[in-house]
Amino acid sequence: MRDADFFRRWMTAAAAAVEREADRLTELDSPIGDADHGSNLLRGFTAVRAALEEQAPAAPGEVLRLAGGTLISTVGGASGPLYGTLLRRTGKALGEAAEVSDAELREALLAGVDAVAQLGGAAPGDKTMLDALVPGVAALSTSYRAAGDAAENGALATVPMQARKGRASYLGERSIGHQDPGATSSALLLGALADVAGAADGTDATDGVR
Repeated sequence: MRDADFFRRWMTAAAAAVEREADRLTELDSPIGDADHGSNLLRGFTAVRAALEEQAPAAPGEVLRLAGGTLISTVGGASGPLYGTLLRRTGKALGEAAEVSDAELREALLAGVDAVAQLGGAAPGDKTMLDALVPGVAALSTSYRAAGDAAENGALATVPMQARKGRASYLGERSIGHQDPGATSSALLLGALADVAGAADGTDATDGVR
């Protein structure tokens, strides 16, 4: 079972990953976006880390709802609403339970990904964050590490795609050949989850999510 501390460590690990990769995310965003994805997410997840330290939510769902709301209020462009929706809807699905199972987290994340798809009107293959989130969350049925790897592979698979949604879609065929920054940051989020789960369980996070 996973308690609020596990989810706080997940968000903290995600913030550290974003801080580490912020320049790369912005570099990926430069040719097909507004060249601000890394800086925007860095500002947002820095605020998430501060909010969690200040408020210390006591339930997993509360942790994610606070994180999502903080991202919405601090991140500009589309990233704030999309990531905020992902985390808030996941947190809502988890409810007020003090602890949740791995299977409950997987089902909640599926609800969060569905909410992102509805908000953005996108689907896998459109060269968006869904290209990492959908395979990543699906792979949670195998293991946390499989989820992180599937999300990373999904992000890499956006390189030959032509963007059909978001700012990059305005470029048409010129969007081909560039890795989607949103898919890349989504892979960081699921990679952080895999790392935290592995540390918590004393494994490499390859045990199945039951």
